[in-house]
Amino acid sequence: MATEQTEHRLGRVGDVSRAIDTPVNEPIDFSLVHGGPLYQIWRRTRLAGNALQLLPRRIFVLTVVAWVPLLALSVAEGHAWAGSFLPFFYDVEMHVRLLLAMPLLVIAEMSVHRRLRSLVRQFSERGLIPDSAQATFHAAIDSARRLRNSVWPEATLLAFVYVVGVGFLWRKHIALDVTSWHGAPLDGIWRPTMAGWWLAWVSLPLFQFLLFRWYFRLFIWARFLWMVSRIKLKLMPTHPDRCGGLGFVASVRIAFVPLLLAQGAMMAGMIANRIFYAGAKLPEFRVELIALVAGIVFAVLGPLLVFCRQLEAVRGAGMREYGALAQRYVRDYDHKWLRGGAPQDEQLLGSPDIQSLADIGSSFEMVKNMRWVPFNLPTVLHLSVTTLLPVLPLMLTMISMEELLDRLIKMVF
Repeated sequence: MATEQTEHRLGRVGDVSRAIDTPVNEPIDFSLVHGGPLYQIWRRTRLAGNALQLLPRRIFVLTVVAWVPLLALSVAEGHAWAGSFLPFFYDVEMHVRLLLAMPLLVIAEMSVHRRLRSLVRQFSERGLIPDSAQATFHAAIDSARRLRNSVWPEATLLAFVYVVGVGFLWRKHIALDVTSWHGAPLDGIWRPTMAGWWLAWVSLPLFQFLLFRWYFRLFIWARFLWMVSRIKLKLMPTHPDRCGGLGFVASVRIAFVPLLLAQGAMMAGMIANRIFYAGAKLPEFRVELIALVAGIVFAVLGPLLVFCRQLEAVRGAGMREYGALAQRYVRDYDHKWLRGGAPQDEQLLGSPDIQSLADIGSSFEMVKNMRWVPFNLPTVLHLSVTTLLPVLPLMLTMISMEELLDRLIKMVF
């Protein structure tokens, strides 16, 4: 019977034999970014070390491949400063994508690698994983590693960006339908320039591949947390973080800050082009901005909701157990000090019973205030503000700098 229960538990992560062979004391080495075909290409071309070193070199090479040819071809074709409704140097959206958002997507690899590795280790360091479930926990890590290293997801993403990302999403829903440095509509057909061909076949696919690759990594992270949530964690209802000891998982928001800024920069660039060249106003994009923030918050914090059921169960059990303990204590306290149960020579003044009563009340209050969600409102606000930071400069399109300074001075003085 015990063997069948063990196999059933290990089977929940989909790899029984691997989990059985995994040593319980094996060091945890979790990473969302140390693997996959692109990571191997970085290493073989000496654009990254085993620990993702050489970050400036990767950013420089990506810029040279994605942006510099566009500049050279636009200059050669006479579309750099003039020659079209939207010259190359005036295309805010494209410069933001290739010179700001794309480097941030690369920088995010280092941030996510360092912080998520530390975060995952804390599950064991804090004693949240029972000894009987250590093999299951390591099996979840192995499963995430295999999916991260798989070739087919990145190959599928590459095909997707060429077929859908550039050919449909960008041309139909993102790019301005005006004569520009990368092409012009002629008889209902888009006629690209030489720079436009490089943009369509190299620059945009490269950027979109890096972006969609991050979406896939977020999926791996969510899947890993779901596997961990199926383990009965050793949560404590009286933990000071009010999350049973799981409060540390909310720090994931810091790991993804570069990715949030990249998403906000993309939105800011798109809005800027429409404000400057299509006569739009910033308030017209409030729906898009709300959708962006909601999507980002859900992508980062949504996976943490898999622990809600356990947190709610621990809080309920804690309320019952600590409630029963408090009931016994206050009954004895009442009998001793109010019903004549205390010895004749025992003094109430200085008695530790009063402090114990206060302590048990504090413990019960802590259990009562325990959250069933492993993050709070400030965490959501932090993510929202971080995502919208790149959009803030566009506020100047609604108010002049002089008027803004004048209002700030009046607020201060």
